[in-house]
Amino acid sequence: MTYILGISAFYHDSAVALLRDGEILSAVQEERFSRVKNDDVFPKNAIEWILQQHNVTMAHIDYVVFYEKPFNKFERILETCIRFAPRGYQLFSHAIPIWLKEKLFQKVNLKKQLIEFKGGELWNQKLLFSDHHLSHSAAAFYPSPFESAAILTIDGVGEWATTTVAIGSGQDIRRIKEMSFPHSLGMLYSTITAFLGFKVNSGEYKIMGLAPYGQPVYSTLIKENLVNIKSDGSFRLNMKYFRFATELRMYSSELERLFGISARQPESSLEQVHMDIAASIQEVTDEIFLALARYVRELTGEVNLCLAGGVALNCAAAGKVLKSGVFERIWIQPAAGDAGSALGAAQVCHHLYLQSPRTPASDYMPYLGPAFEQDTALTQLDNMDAEYRLVPDEQLFQLTADALADGKIIAWFQGKAEFSPRALGNRSILADPRVPDLKRELNLKIKYRESFRPFAPVILEEYASEWFDIEGASPYMNFIYTAKDGVNHKLPSVIHVDGTARLQTVSERTNQRFYRLMKQFYEITGCPVLVNTSLNVRGEPMVLSPEDAFNCFMNTEIDMLVIGNIVLDKHQQRSQKYQKYNYELD
Repeated sequence: MTYILGISAFYHDSAVALLRDGEILSAVQEERFSRVKNDDVFPKNAIEWILQQHNVTMAHIDYVVFYEKPFNKFERILETCIRFAPRGYQLFSHAIPIWLKEKLFQKVNLKKQLIEFKGGELWNQKLLFSDHHLSHSAAAFYPSPFESAAILTIDGVGEWATTTVAIGSGQDIRRIKEMSFPHSLGMLYSTITAFLGFKVNSGEYKIMGLAPYGQPVYSTLIKENLVNIKSDGSFRLNMKYFRFATELRMYSSELERLFGISARQPESSLEQVHMDIAASIQEVTDEIFLALARYVRELTGEVNLCLAGGVALNCAAAGKVLKSGVFERIWIQPAAGDAGSALGAAQVCHHLYLQSPRTPASDYMPYLGPAFEQDTALTQLDNMDAEYRLVPDEQLFQLTADALADGKIIAWFQGKAEFSPRALGNRSILADPRVPDLKRELNLKIKYRESFRPFAPVILEEYASEWFDIEGASPYMNFIYTAKDGVNHKLPSVIHVDGTARLQTVSERTNQRFYRLMKQFYEITGCPVLVNTSLNVRGEPMVLSPEDAFNCFMNTEIDMLVIGNIVLDKHQQRSQKYQKYNYELD
């Protein structure tokens, strides 16, 4: 029996994954334990949980695999600073002392930390290092349903690569093309994110949500000045407008002169010009994404495509590629960003290093995090003086569906936590999408976030094609689809201003309890759709434990919390023991 532990850490979205003879046992992000959004620290809490959960110690672990090669990344930073000297001095003076003190000796430091876990003194200290984009590619291809596929990985930057093309076949992955730093679609999008006053590495999805409110009037300006796009989708950035390679900021003052406005300050009002810039960068991203997809199809001859890297989570661009028909089938790992690379690194070890054969996945289930037994949940709730009642299944689904149909907002906490940045029905806030003003209420009173932010619909799989332009299933909320005629008026809370929605489909096969609830709601209302958003507030990671869920419940205007078969009504709560939130900006 071979145990492999995969780790991603020290940039953003630290995570850990555990394989046993190639089987995915569990995977979880550190942020869910630390309660620090996008936490980048060594995932100590996540490792402790994953070892305890599967009754193993470090003595049982045959291989630990880190998701990238630190020395190669250090080489890139050093070369970049020298190349852009003297402008690179600021980055050099900030980064090099940290690397010399800590990161350059990451192998030694990782071993020191791993030895501290139970059984560490007996661990064989077999520590391997994958390549950043290889880890992304592996996380995308190995859990996919394809025997062979093209793999397109797009992110900010790994060691050197920013975009790579590979072919996955059987157990093998072979890289055939790559683009290198500083020419990066992820960095281009993140630069505009920063320019529009949002936080890099967490605010990019806000630009995607803001884009439909604008017109792409700056697209030509962007393509003529910021990025030179070739017919094959490759491109070069004009570094005159960017500072991420040399300084501790993303853009130069030249970018402000180009757009004719000052960069937006965080939390200041959003003007039409900001929406137009968002629409423009999204259109340019769509164009590059689609050109790359066409080139990859021609280059590889593959009919299936796996998308990986943080940019793959841009579901508007991914939706355009899907709708184009360039590939017959597209699969995106739900945790396509750096967190998912913990899983990819472990799979690199299993399939490439150990040469273990692979069977395409029939169904990849992203519910890989912690679950909580009812007794544990009750103990946590008792410790917080919560008022609750236990309801058997035959009543639970009817009671919850009735509450949703009555316009109540429900926190739905079931089973294992999702290994995904998106709630997929186990750590979700649910509501009736037919309520006209619900989007505003959810944004301002529940999520405490910007009013323009859209909410995603979840639909019973068997009815999806009747309501949206979708064929088949979309269980991971990875693509944008267009609502069919008349649906906008039926579902005002989940259809965005451009008539699209980031859709999730649910079947009894993929999530039995969630499906059962939705089926009950459909039988009451004739509507197979619910609003589904993550169970958290702005600046906070998705909840992990019943205690986290109760804190979120008490700090918001959520009406009811359902944890397994435990039901809590807001008007019955008198507890003063919950954690009072100080909402952070994200």
